Amino acid sequence: MLRDLRPLFAYMRRYRWGYLWGSLSVVATNAVYVLFPKVLERAIDELSPGSARVRFPRVVERAIDALSHGIPRERILVFAGMLVAIGLIKGVFLYAQRWILIGISREIEFDLRNDLFRHLEKQDSGFYQRYRTGDIMARLTNDLNAVRMLLGPAIMYSANTLMFTVGALFFLLHISPYLTLVAFAPAPVASILVQYLGRRIHDRFERIQASFSEISSQAQENYSGARVVRAFAREESQIGLFERLNRQYISRALRLVQLMGMLWPTLEFILGISMIITLMAGGHLVIEHRITVGQFVAFNTYMILLIWPIIAVGWVVNIFQRGTASVTRIDELLRQEPAIDDSAADPAIAQDAVLQGEIEFRNLDFSYGDTPVLDNVSLHIPAGSSLAIVGPTGSGKTTIVNLISRLYEAPEGSLLIDGRPVREYPLAVLRHNIGMVPQETFLFSDTLRENLGFGAPQADVGELLEAAEAAHVRKEFEEFPQGFETMVGERGVTLSGGQKQRTAIARALLRRPAILILDDALASVDTYTEERILGGLRSYTAASTTILISHRVSTVRHADQIAVLRHGRVVELGKHEELLELDGYYASLYQKQQLEEELTVAG
Repeated sequence: MLRDLRPLFAYMRRYRWGYLWGSLSVVATNAVYVLFPKVLERAIDELSPGSARVRFPRVVERAIDALSHGIPRERILVFAGMLVAIGLIKGVFLYAQRWILIGISREIEFDLRNDLFRHLEKQDSGFYQRYRTGDIMARLTNDLNAVRMLLGPAIMYSANTLMFTVGALFFLLHISPYLTLVAFAPAPVASILVQYLGRRIHDRFERIQASFSEISSQAQENYSGARVVRAFAREESQIGLFERLNRQYISRALRLVQLMGMLWPTLEFILGISMIITLMAGGHLVIEHRITVGQFVAFNTYMILLIWPIIAVGWVVNIFQRGTASVTRIDELLRQEPAIDDSAADPAIAQDAVLQGEIEFRNLDFSYGDTPVLDNVSLHIPAGSSLAIVGPTGSGKTTIVNLISRLYEAPEGSLLIDGRPVREYPLAVLRHNIGMVPQETFLFSDTLRENLGFGAPQADVGELLEAAEAAHVRKEFEEFPQGFETMVGERGVTLSGGQKQRTAIARALLRRPAILILDDALASVDTYTEERILGGLRSYTAASTTILISHRVSTVRHADQIAVLRHGRVVELGKHEELLELDGYYASLYQKQQLEEELTVAG
């Protein structure tokens, strides 16, 4: 049990004083409530002449005598008042324990969710290739809720059950050891049943959570890819797939319900047998005057009060098995160490350091697993200059720029920035100095202003408008009814492809990065707009090292260097005119695009 909770110990230690006060409230609640049957026993025996009286502590006896003045009727009123007082005191401490222990479970849920999110934000790209988004979301919601129930209600009800059972057992043994032994004879059967069904509940709940993750992933992918689903008229197919996953989830959930349906009635049945045994054996003891009527009533009251704790055992077992299964799934995420970290970073580099932007690749080789992507790449990009990379699809262009920002890790010593290995820079410093516009533009479901300022929240309105102007998008956005306060919808769904790309460019420019990377970032704009954007970029990023990836010669022709990448190797390198003279891949690409433009004009 403790081994299953080990990943949570660090969180529980933060609230050890809260657990202490909650535990004291549990002790106080049950210490008071366990006296209820004893007061009832004394009251009944007061009405039975010749019965042995239950002896309370001397202080309590004096208080009863003082309040009743020895008059039987008033003594009964005193006992009634004591029962009410016990109920009130129990209620106060019960409220305290719920407020403290349930509150702690909410606090730990808050801490755990924040830590999980922070941990996920540090993961590399490979992590998100192994785990689907829907699966991660299921663990951050459904599994966290199960852990909260484990740390709150499960602990509270377990403690209450244990404390009240121990207290009740003490008084039951005091009344009659024989009757107690007989009444609890069926207990081993209940223990075996709980252990057997508990293991099966744990296994089935793990399968249920896996099904829930699949459903979440399927729903998330369909919502995100709604346009694609409609474009290919695959609505019915996706609905059918979701229905099959949902039926699998329901089937697994119902099998768990069957187990729970067996657990609680069986426990109640065993408790019912105990009550029958108690009535038969206890009645016989009363007839033989071995116990008083008050003791018999008190014994049965204890057995009745034990009904809920015994039933709660089944409920707690369910919560515990669900919670431990979820702890395992959450701990699996927390154990995933980022493949890219700051372990080799130089601590002497200040967090606000500004890079010059000189980049050098030295005989760089890179593979995705067993698939080679880059082969002996050597490039030198002086600070403040521009490099354009062209080549066929799959030649490794995007991989090169991903290595610069350490989205993937380059081999040690093969990539340098400002003359230092890239691994020596803390990730925060490195990425703060890089402005990147990837192939797939991602915008948040927020306003244009928030999306533009995402990478530079400290930028003022003037800087924002200047960046939007350089990206040739300011005028269009100002013409929107709400201007830059326009909501763009999820992933920028309300904007055109060109507007999204230009928004992403403006977002990168606003950071005034030392290194600007445009990975096919002008593919969705026409050549006229492209020329205007490039003109704005040349003036806006004069001091930045700029890397352009494009399939268009018009995009790259003005770069200081143009590298042609084929099969992961740099096969051509030079300026536009120099590459045309080589009459290689670049010249062929240029001639082909020139012909396409002439045909477009003519036709």
